[in-house]
Amino acid sequence: MSDTLSAVTADSHALFTAVLERLAKRESLSATQAEEAFGVIMDGAVSSERIAAFLMALRVRGETPDELLGAVTALRQRMNAVPDLPDNTVDVCGTGGDNYGTLNVSTAVAFVLAALGIPVAKHGNRAVSSLSGASDVLGALGVPLLADATSLRSQMQSHRAIFLAAPNHHPAMRHAAQARKALGLPTLFNLVGPLVNPAGVRRQLVGVFSPSWLRPVVDVLGRLGSERVWAVCGLPRIGHGGIDEMTLAGPTQVEALEDGRAYSFAVEPEMAGLAYAPVSAIQGGNAQHNAQALDELLRGAHGAYRDTVLLNAACALHVAGRISLLHEGRLDPHALKNGVAEAARSLDNGAALAVLDGLRAAGSAARPER
Repeated sequence: MSDTLSAVTADSHALFTAVLERLAKRESLSATQAEEAFGVIMDGAVSSERIAAFLMALRVRGETPDELLGAVTALRQRMNAVPDLPDNTVDVCGTGGDNYGTLNVSTAVAFVLAALGIPVAKHGNRAVSSLSGASDVLGALGVPLLADATSLRSQMQSHRAIFLAAPNHHPAMRHAAQARKALGLPTLFNLVGPLVNPAGVRRQLVGVFSPSWLRPVVDVLGRLGSERVWAVCGLPRIGHGGIDEMTLAGPTQVEALEDGRAYSFAVEPEMAGLAYAPVSAIQGGNAQHNAQALDELLRGAHGAYRDTVLLNAACALHVAGRISLLHEGRLDPHALKNGVAEAARSLDNGAALAVLDGLRAAGSAARPER
């Protein structure tokens, strides 16, 4: 048995060394080669130092769509899936890595969608390159982060929303955690996260930190069977690069996959009837700060945070099939404004807050008395 294990370890070491040699020569990896490389990482056969070298070599040379596809395939094969959810379940998730440190937008959008009866399987993680990831803020809100598939299906039936914490469903990712934390920079893993939803959703609004990755993200999801995807990147007029959500601070570039066709277009906040606001207007903080802001939002607070959430939620309503925003690949501003109004009603009538309160109550009931 030990001889077999040693042979496997030696093979993994040789495979990864060959991959590093290719990258050192600035050569790209095929999807199969990338899948093998990420596979041995996920299997714990590579040291943190070599993982960091691998990720930086990819970043410096520039990651390719095939490398992204290989990474996603390797991780999907190793995840703890949550099957048998409604076919129309959606995800709203950002890559992170934009270094703006905003309030949690996609997490808030999940409550809005669930309040409108749309099943949401929100994939997220703790902060890696930001102050407060989705799991951090949900923990501060008292929302349980369940791992058991049966319990998650029950939660979906009761509340139309489940939150899938990456460590519960991607235990193999722990092998890359130290290297990612040490680097403190966005890497290919940021892009992989939204593409490996454990619920196997086929409808997604994906926030991407760089416009150059919009089309590759859509293409990869399309090759893996997604039905409708909007990959979005906000382009603030004042800032230091793209932001991984639809923004009020400038145009948002969108790459959309619908009915097997790809579309490209931009969304300006005024098309949704919303006012311009700089990114600083939704500046976030630690988990407690962001949780308080989200709670206040669901209780009726107005401002740039609310408007940002409404813009993202309206587009997510289209991705979910509730409304139609595109006609022959062109965005309909009137329909977008109606989508914003529908999302706003779920905040104003308390329905979105009721989803949060229901999840909190379920979490409290599940905790044993001390």
